[in-house]
Amino acid sequence: MSKSSKSSKSSKLSTKDLVTILDFTPADLEQVFALCAEQKPLAREHRLPHSHPNRTLACIFHKPSLRTRISFEIAIRQLGGSSLYVTNAEIGLGERESIEDVGRVLSRFVDGIMIRTFDHEHVRKLAAESSVPVVNGLTDLTHPCQILADVFTVKEEFGDITGRKVVYVGDGNNIAHSWINAAALMDFPLVIATPRDYAPDENVVAAARAKGSLDLTVSHDPVDAVKGADVVYTDVWASMGQEDEAAARKKAFADFQLNDALISHAKDEAIVLHCLPAHRGLEITDSVMDGPQSRVYDEAENRLHIQRAVLALLMD
Repeated sequence: MSKSSKSSKSSKLSTKDLVTILDFTPADLEQVFALCAEQKPLAREHRLPHSHPNRTLACIFHKPSLRTRISFEIAIRQLGGSSLYVTNAEIGLGERESIEDVGRVLSRFVDGIMIRTFDHEHVRKLAAESSVPVVNGLTDLTHPCQILADVFTVKEEFGDITGRKVVYVGDGNNIAHSWINAAALMDFPLVIATPRDYAPDENVVAAARAKGSLDLTVSHDPVDAVKGADVVYTDVWASMGQEDEAAARKKAFADFQLNDALISHAKDEAIVLHCLPAHRGLEITDSVMDGPQSRVYDEAENRLHIQRAVLALLMD
């Protein structure tokens, strides 16, 4: 960390930032989930106290978003603060201005930074050079806030995620990577069902194993993978920036669609999750997306609640 970053603002958590889930300890995660559960009913009833008045969150976007922008902006407002929407046109991160200078200058203006971008290393560097909390709103490598919301959704459904079999069906992308990180810190078996050429990054897997106890299986047979699943999860087959690969990916993932036939192999009480946006008729069918096992919209709402808890604890 640079000299300008040493006097970081205090936090109730063991870390200043959320760049990946591995930045948190299991105790940190329990704090986040507990505060989320406490705040959610109050926020729904418009009774949540303004615990962070006059705090400002800078929201940096290099990728467009519905859920990330709206949920972070509402979250800081519900805490009594305000937000700034900043695009790369204003910053030119790493080009017009160095990441070091951006982090140090923003730290003099705002109380926290959320960034949704492509290059994961930019987020790491920004966090290292900022004296205020930095939250990863998504990179090509990880999407920690999404998976924290997902885990909270599972906990709401089953009481806990401990021992629950989570099966991710699809591309070994940033969502899969963040599920791997979560599984390393929480006690549940994770299965990634994906075509052979689309497996998760081995470096991500190795880092997760080094950080905690990881029960991970990578399968190329989606039917076998979902047997006995408590949670079945999917994401788009071609992420933002991979549009030129869409046709090849559609062919490669044809047998990995979440449809009624595949879901029938999971437990009767299994729930279905999707981080959205969904390409209906590709990775998931309407009958599953809108079916009785879907918790997709509960999951989407929980982005707001989990991110508000993260901000409240990091910006305290």
